[in-house]
This record gives sequence, C-alpha cells and structure tokens, in this order.
Amino acid sequence: MERAKEGEELKSLAANLRNFDGVKRKQAISDFVKRLGHSDLVGNRTIVGFGEDAAALEINGDNLILLAVDGIWGKLLDADPWWAGYCAVLVNVNDIAAMGGTALAMVNLASTQEKEICAELGRGMGDGVKKFGVPMVGGHLHPDTSYNALDVGIVGMVKCDSVIVSSGAKPGDHVLVAIDLDGRVYPTYNLAWDNTTKRSEAEIKKQLDTMVEIGEKKLATAGKDISNPGTLGTFGMLLECSGVGATVELDKIPVPGPDVAGQISFEHWLKMYPGTGFVLTVENEDDGAECIEIFRDAGIEAAIIGEIDSSKKLKITNGNDTATVFDLNKEIITGITSKERGK
Repeated sequence: MERAKEGEELKSLAANLRNFDGVKRKQAISDFVKRLGHSDLVGNRTIVGFGEDAAALEINGDNLILLAVDGIWGKLLDADPWWAGYCAVLVNVNDIAAMGGTALAMVNLASTQEKEICAELGRGMGDGVKKFGVPMVGGHLHPDTSYNALDVGIVGMVKCDSVIVSSGAKPGDHVLVAIDLDGRVYPTYNLAWDNTTKRSEAEIKKQLDTMVEIGEKKLATAGKDISNPGTLGTFGMLLECSGVGATVELDKIPVPGPDVAGQISFEHWLKMYPGTGFVLTVENEDDGAECIEIFRDAGIEAAIIGEIDSSKKLKITNGNDTATVFDLNKEIITGITSKERGK
C-alpha cells in the first residue's frame, strides 16, 4: 500500500480527501444547525449536544444519558440492504462507545415499499443486534415511500466524569488513531472495512469496552469514532469541534497487511469506514502509550500519528513535504465549533 511520497502526490491526496463525498456531504449540517439554533441547549440537562457523536444529558449526579441517531448512506443501502441493516446497528453502537459509554437500546425508522429490501433490512438489523448485544426495542415503518431509507436511534449511559467529547482537544495534545486491521474490504461495498462479522460477541464487547476504560481512566482529551468521512475526515471534524489544528504523519497511520495492499490504495484506505476505529487526542505520551496497550489487548492496532496545534488546519506530512487537507479558518466540514456554541 503506497503512501504519498512526493510533494505533488501529497497535495493530490490532500485535495482528494478534502473533496471526498463522505466529507463534502457533511457541509449541509451547517445550514440545518443554524435553523435549529441553540435548541440542543434548551432546559438544564444538556452537557454536550450538536457536534458530538452522541448528546450527553444529565439525569442524576453519577450518570449521563447518551442519545444518538444515524441514517445509513443511500449508496450503502442500494448496494446491500442486509449490510445496511447490520451497519445501522454497528454505527450507532460505535457512537456510544466513542463517548466512553455503554449502549442500552435502539429504535429504528425504515422506509421502503419493496418487501425484499424490507426483509433484508430487518434481517441485517436482527443479526447486528445479536452480534453487538444491544436490543432493538421499537421503531416505525413507512411501507409506501418512493425511496428506500433506514435510520436508527440509540440510547446509552456513561459516568459523569468519564464522558469523552469531540471538543476537548488542545494544542500540545498527541493524536492517536486506533483501528481493528483484522478484516476485509466488504465485497459489495468497497468503502466499508468488515472486521466484525467474523468476530465473536465477546471479542466485540471487549473492543467496545476499550473506550469505556479509556474514559474511566481519563486518558483522552477528545475522541470520535471513524465514520463516513474516513480516518482524516473524521479527525477533521474533531479538530473543527475543538477549534484547533494538527499535523499528521502519514507513515504512522495503521494500515492493513500485505494481503489487502494489492486490493486498495492508501487513499482508499483513508476514505473507508472501519468497523471498529477511533481517533483520540491525549495529553502526553504516557497516556497515549496506555491507550495503545488497552487497544492492542483487544485486537485493535493503535499509534500516535501527530500533534495538535492552534493553526485550525489539518496538515499531512510524508516526512519531507506538507500539504493542507482542511483549512478550518476559511472552510467548514460541519461548521460546528463548540466554543462558538458557548459550551
């Protein structure tokens, strides 16, 4: 898997990541959030809202309720409805894990008039529920729409002093990426890395519990699960939310072994949705080393790949040259910055 070696290759990689559909489609969030205003802050319960993998709401002195919802990308649903149903569970459980929390239950909203697609969506969600051990307790079906869509909402819980947010990164922090590399490119949708279907329920629980342990030990200053924008696109969202920048060393990003190297390029890998993947920031190398040990003990490869700065730019380097993927001083990914929201 060849990484960008020359300056022009590096600039091309940066531009392609910046213009990736998985990133560009996030820009629509900005206008929608502007219409909503500060509705996430109404009342006295919201600890964090827009811009996070899950909202955190205060319920008592010890715990926070976590709430999230994810819609499945139409490209994925069209390619493989079973996989769409399965991933609807996976992505939501990961959103709760990214906050250092434990998932409690899910509900779904399915829209289709095609009986075969409806059956495959249901079968996929059912298999996902068994694999991830989180119940699907209700939902709603639109049986007469002119389109096919699937959305799943989830509730979870986290200790008040253990929640991991996207908005906590600060200059001087180290950047850490963690991905389960023991998987395959999914056959019918090559932007998905499938590491979970062959893993046991116990192995998956151990992987999700890594973020619970990291939260309880207060090792991370910020974190997100890697989603549709890919590894660096997701990290760009974390930087935007925190109001900071970073430089990332490409050679340090975990990649699959040589059996996968011939199937996809490095750029393709950076655009993929890994079944289990997180980007974190940590205050020092000792905390980073402990996180890496926690991840590796669960079969997840992890490495420190860069450092946070105050530039509000995500820069990538090959050791000799540097290119800018996002300049958040003048462009947006989602447009959500926690400091501007008064949080």
